[in-house]
Amino acid sequence: MDQFVRPALSRRRFLAAAGAALAGTALLSGCSSGARSGATLVREWNLFSGGDGQRHISMQDTFRERTPGTALQATVLPWGAPFYTKLAMAAAGGRGPDLATMHLSRLPGFSPATLLDPYPSDLLAEYGITQDKFLPDVWNRCVVDGQVYAVPLDTHMIVHYYNTEICGQAGLIGADGKLVSPRGPDELVEQLRAVKEVTGNFGASLEAEQPWRFFASLYAQMGAEMIDANGTRVLLDVDRATEALELLRRLAIDEQLVPGSSDYPATVALFGGGQAGMSFNGEWEVTTYVDAGLPFGMAQMPDVYGSRLALGDSHTYVLPKQAVRDPEVLRATVEYIAVMLEDSLEWAKGGHVPAYQPVARSAEYAALRPQSEYAASAGAVAFDPPGWFSGSGSTLETVANDALGSVMTGALQPQAAAAQLKTALQRLVSIPSPV
Repeated sequence: MDQFVRPALSRRRFLAAAGAALAGTALLSGCSSGARSGATLVREWNLFSGGDGQRHISMQDTFRERTPGTALQATVLPWGAPFYTKLAMAAAGGRGPDLATMHLSRLPGFSPATLLDPYPSDLLAEYGITQDKFLPDVWNRCVVDGQVYAVPLDTHMIVHYYNTEICGQAGLIGADGKLVSPRGPDELVEQLRAVKEVTGNFGASLEAEQPWRFFASLYAQMGAEMIDANGTRVLLDVDRATEALELLRRLAIDEQLVPGSSDYPATVALFGGGQAGMSFNGEWEVTTYVDAGLPFGMAQMPDVYGSRLALGDSHTYVLPKQAVRDPEVLRATVEYIAVMLEDSLEWAKGGHVPAYQPVARSAEYAALRPQSEYAASAGAVAFDPPGWFSGSGSTLETVANDALGSVMTGALQPQAAAAQLKTALQRLVSIPSPV
């Protein structure tokens, strides 16, 4: 079936009908809450697995120790579309969990007024969760129609990894021991050439089969937009998109400085194995390279087209819609969020920049290396374009990668790929939101 064809059955009705059943069954996969008699039960759904998952569990254990009067029941669901589909089903029936994680880029398309409950601002303030504790751009994206619908835990983005030994041999490390960041596409190419001379393979690794994050970062640096604020009109500048794609082709095809075909694991392995002296990837791989004993540093995305913007997102806590929300459970839920924010230095060890500024500005975070080296990236994040079809792990990323990946392999010329991307965006905005 064409993925753009809207099903004949209204998904709104389907979500409402399925919500009650799903809300009950999803929790069966959750870990034991260790509930004590008389304790207030808080049910949470999250999408954290792997290293993030273990770190999140450790933070939850801290919460349990600090708040013996609350029993936390945490359920981990598969990342991406499966998670958001199940969450929407449960919320549509008014039977959502007490708390869930959500990528901030997903918030506009999740129909907050329909599927989420707003936070009482006075209750947030009581626990120290106020606007002044967060970066303005991130906090403002959590507010819809004057009400707070999400509380951010972090900001995560594409960063510039570099092998200090390889880049040192290439003459790219400054007197301060850090990478001399390139400015403009030509300087970037020159640096990658120098690194390739050392590795004998590639200058850098990036996810060639799904280059959306890298492309969207370059496009955002040009000051261009793809879709209007309402998510209903395509603004993609084909000329600017073509320029960014020409750079991708130059890197992958013309000069073979990055692989033209590599999936995510290969992207990580090329840098980790020294076959590429740089990598453009999410900061969440920091522990992979630390654990491997790799000599490396990290920096913001380089200024290629006039800024250092990099595609990123935030993990947030939201309140899925409930027919009746228990005030006592809500208070315990907000207390849980407050404890997780206060403990987010632990979360930062996994690479994500703390959203809670008392932690982000602390001496302890500044001493955390190499994580604090790219902390300024949190103030230079480009979020996915607005739209119900957009956000982390969304349909937008899938259709965009179909076009962008073809440039990396040489199957499509940059201008043709830019035109294909615009057509795909136009088809997406023409489809009414299913919720």
